[in-house]
Amino acid sequence: MQNPHPDTRETYRERLAPGLWLLVTIALAGPMVSLVLTPLDPSLALAVGAIVSLVLVTLSIVLSPTVRVVDGVLHAGRAHIDAVWLGEPREFSGEEARARRSHQIARDGWNLLRGGIDGVVVVPVTDPDDPVSSWTISSRTPDRLAAAISSARAVRR
Repeated sequence: MQNPHPDTRETYRERLAPGLWLLVTIALAGPMVSLVLTPLDPSLALAVGAIVSLVLVTLSIVLSPTVRVVDGVLHAGRAHIDAVWLGEPREFSGEEARARRSHQIARDGWNLLRGGIDGVVVVPVTDPDDPVSSWTISSRTPDRLAAAISSARAVRR
């Protein structure tokens, strides 16, 4: 008997969480809150400052977007597109990635870019009815993301 359920395996998943230095910077809001509240009650100020730091760091990680390739569909943040409508992905790092994020970015493209993440994957959109020409996505492992998109394209064609 055939399996009636399609394969919904994730072939790629990456959370675009802030880097270590940004997390440290976010956590510094807690000591600032503590300094403001110290005249009221030093022990309360310390507790509130620690809670503020913990909450802000947790929220910055939990609310960061994810990039996934699941069942032949590319998900980047809240957007998604079927691999049937994607061209061959190109991966960039270093100076090339910096150029793709700035002066060489597609003006009619869809972008999910995060500071502190060096790699970029650019995927052309082949759907003639889609007003977007390409997707530009930040990735810490652009080679793995490009490979996952390529394999999803091969399966969906």
